[in-house]
Amino acid sequence: MQLKRIAIFASGNGTNAQRIVEYFAGNKQVEISLILANKSSAGVLKRAEKLSVRSMVFSRNDFVKGGKVDLTLSEHKINFIVLAGFLWLVPDFLIQKYQNKIINIHPALLPGYGGKGMYGKKVHEAVIASGDKQSGITIHYVNSKYDDGQIIFQALCNIDDGDSAGMLAAKIHKLEHEHFPVIIEKTLDKLKY
Repeated sequence: MQLKRIAIFASGNGTNAQRIVEYFAGNKQVEISLILANKSSAGVLKRAEKLSVRSMVFSRNDFVKGGKVDLTLSEHKINFIVLAGFLWLVPDFLIQKYQNKIINIHPALLPGYGGKGMYGKKVHEAVIASGDKQSGITIHYVNSKYDDGQIIFQALCNIDDGDSAGMLAAKIHKLEHEHFPVIIEKTLDKLKY
């Protein structure tokens, strides 16, 4: 069986990336080969260093035009991509190259509360403002639109009276850490290489 080499793209603190790396540690079929960040200040880079995972910072130009990012993915024989708090739209050429091999996690129940600009605290504020009694996470395939790809998995949490955006965020993080690595593993198991 071919080794499944994963690249994780992240823009922020990287708690999901760390959880994924720890989950697959010791797995002989899966290797977290790279963590890529679009901000040199992203906390995920320090996590990558502590976890001994190779990392790279890239510019928008490196990403949308191919070049550095595409070359790095090829050099490391990446065959699956995970977006974990990554905020840029993935360019079409990468979506074509990794058809049904790029997945993302969104901190709300899609198709609601998705799209450009809907990330982090903004999502939780919108959910609470709506009066919804539940929120959750959505893990989905990535296509050429924000938060629009086929849904793979959703998990729910209740929104209690008086919950703030921060309190809801804590519930969502718990769901992310519990489910994302498991769903990545199940998705990999279905892939043909």
